Amino acid sequence: MSEAILQCRNVWKLYGHDPKGFLSSHGGSPDFDTIRAANYIPAVRHASLEVNKGEILIIMGLSGSGKSTLVRCLSRLIDATAGEILFEGQNLLQASDKEMIDLRRHRMGMVFQNFALLPHRTVLQNVAFPLEVQGIDRHTREERANQMIELVGLEGREGYYPRELSGGQQQRVGIARSLAVGPDLWFLDEPFSALDPLIRREMQNEFLRLQAMLHKTIVFITHDFDEAIRLADRIAIMKDGAIDQLGTAEELISNPATDYVREFTKEISREKLLTVKSIMGPVTDGNGAVAEVVEDVVESGQLLSEVAGRLLRASAPVRVVDAEGAPVGMITRDRVVDALYGPDHGQEARA
Repeated sequence: MSEAILQCRNVWKLYGHDPKGFLSSHGGSPDFDTIRAANYIPAVRHASLEVNKGEILIIMGLSGSGKSTLVRCLSRLIDATAGEILFEGQNLLQASDKEMIDLRRHRMGMVFQNFALLPHRTVLQNVAFPLEVQGIDRHTREERANQMIELVGLEGREGYYPRELSGGQQQRVGIARSLAVGPDLWFLDEPFSALDPLIRREMQNEFLRLQAMLHKTIVFITHDFDEAIRLADRIAIMKDGAIDQLGTAEELISNPATDYVREFTKEISREKLLTVKSIMGPVTDGNGAVAEVVEDVVESGQLLSEVAGRLLRASAPVRVVDAEGAPVGMITRDRVVDALYGPDHGQEARA
């Protein structure tokens, strides 16, 4: 079982006259309508999640859903109204300002949408800046900065100023700067959303390359579900300040917990995400007997996009096996139709 490096328990962030008093007077959990009727802004409501060591957890939702506010609460750039935020067991809401400054300088990295580079400093000086703040000597910090510049593919541009770089190159500098301190926990708030589509794709590739090398624990904000699918180990979808559902992309698409999540994910190409395992039925039929007539055999880990044609042409159930060849389930044409196009299409196909 993975180790949780960051835990968020029943976190609230309300804006208004006396948010703590208001929460207390309503048992610590007022509903959305009660909050709005009292003229409070419910930026984050009873949010709970865990971020496991080495995973990429993506928080997403429409504008105003609370995703950026939640991440700012997690890093304590703003103070939550209530709840617990534990970083390796330490409750950040009880940490002093000095302790938080020390954590951000040494153990947390942050990358934002607007790059936030210092225009009067070169690439090398920008990347070395957080180490300079730590009081590290010039030789050591520049050596470390050069390593990070090479890591993100900007060697040869150490002496450039931000205005001399493209948007993608500027974002690489921001990433290198945040990595210079060797963070245990990395926060990224829509880091690629201001980039052109081709550059954005390039930066996603770069991000995945870096993660494969560094194995950071990452909380990443985006409003783009395609980006989330590509990058995330798990995804939290937020609406009106609350987490509607948390799970893998496959779980969100195959088993949405709310109408909002269903609507949010309905345009996603299911066959490129869902596996055979996610839609297969039991090995036995309703009477407990193993089906004798089997059209074909597929592996449980295969994507539907790889086998959909075979499954849709099958006139009998198809056996599903694991990587060792042991039977683990059965799949039919109707299950594939329902998964790709919805139950209504499946009923039409069976009519």
